[in-house]
Amino acid sequence: MSMPSSPPDHLVIGHLIIGGGPAGSMAALRLAQAGCCVTLLEKECRPHHKVCGEFLSREAVEYLHQAGISPHGLGAAAIRFLRLSSGGNTTQTALPFSALSLSRRILDEALLQRAADWGCEVLRGHSVERLSAGVDTWTVTLASGASLRAQNVFLATGKHDLHGWNRSTGKQSDLIGFKLHWQLPREQVEELRDNMELFLFSGGYGGLSLVESDTANLCLVVRRAELRKRRGWSGLFSALRNENPRLHRYLANAKAQWPHPLAIAPIPYGHLNGNRGGLWCVGDQAAVIPSFTGDGMSIALHSAALAAQMCLDGRSAEEYNRTLRAQLHRSMTVATWLSRAMVTRAGCSLGARALSLFPHAMQWIAVSTRIPEQALLIPSE
Repeated sequence: MSMPSSPPDHLVIGHLIIGGGPAGSMAALRLAQAGCCVTLLEKECRPHHKVCGEFLSREAVEYLHQAGISPHGLGAAAIRFLRLSSGGNTTQTALPFSALSLSRRILDEALLQRAADWGCEVLRGHSVERLSAGVDTWTVTLASGASLRAQNVFLATGKHDLHGWNRSTGKQSDLIGFKLHWQLPREQVEELRDNMELFLFSGGYGGLSLVESDTANLCLVVRRAELRKRRGWSGLFSALRNENPRLHRYLANAKAQWPHPLAIAPIPYGHLNGNRGGLWCVGDQAAVIPSFTGDGMSIALHSAALAAQMCLDGRSAEEYNRTLRAQLHRSMTVATWLSRAMVTRAGCSLGARALSLFPHAMQWIAVSTRIPEQALLIPSE
């Protein structure tokens, strides 16, 4: 992978990607495959973990296959069933689609490498301080003081906003996200295998599933007020284990892989990008769907593929924004409404019990919060 220590001395770059997550890499890859001159800026020098549920739906897997990446080959774990628990109540259903789970540390690097293999210039360790629009070009100023000019800029900074280009606050913006990897005892690994454990608690919800090497990913979101009430992560985590027998059994003899969880805030659930001055916004910069849907990775890859294709077709960023909004409006509305209900006390106490009486509702929710089939840029079989 190309990792020069300083930016290239181009007069004007054709396509500049800011951010090397799945959306940024997918956009870079698609543009490079079409023969475009593409430069990607990634602020981190090395592979790293990110707060993410690390769930790959069928759509995400298909987009990765198009990019020449096999999640199975990278060690992804299969997910076939969903278990929903709240306190001592549990219900289970089969997922209406095949799914996988793979850590972002592994996946992001594989995508960056594929982009580089196709000729994208990948520059690591470069943080963007300022982005400004000119008449025909964009100017990007780096933390080092160097500057770049580009005809098109794709903003793919994930959950982190670029100064001066903040997203909307969304429809549910009072949540804090946490993520921690665990090594479970063998018995618990086998119990978790093929399953996504989704658990509800007062003020939030979370998930537990296996990723590569039989590592368990615990990821959750919690309202700020609830986190304060529980006196931070330690109090929250202790309460969750005490209140949920399933979670307690999984983690009773487990070993945390890091001293502290990764955290991120705010998370603007329900954000759906509008006109942002001609920027091609992809991934979480384009849309932030509540994490319980497991569709965040699909949206990241789809938005990047759609933006790249429309840019290559000579369409404008504004046309792309309108198209993506129309495609995602229904699923985002359903998902955000459900997410807001799930973090209430009533939603926590009634959720698992109600869904146990109507098991098909879980499959309806899974289908209704996905990207519409006809919108996907995936050849039909």
